[in-house]
Amino acid sequence: MGEKTEFEPGDKVPNDGKYIEIGEKSFHMGITDPKIVNLQKGDHFPGTKNDNRKWSRASKNS
Repeated sequence: MGEKTEFEPGDKVPNDGKYIEIGEKSFHMGITDPKIVNLQKGDHFPGTKNDNRKWSRASKNS
């Protein structure tokens, strides 16, 4: 079974790192002005700017 790649607000953060808001079911299309947050393992994901967004790990190059 693969690792989860999208997270809902309130979910626990699986690993330390930078996370970015993504549009629901449209990861490849991106969204305008997404929130980006640095979180630690065990923290909870914050709310998003809109209910149709989720959190995803930002690329390691950003």
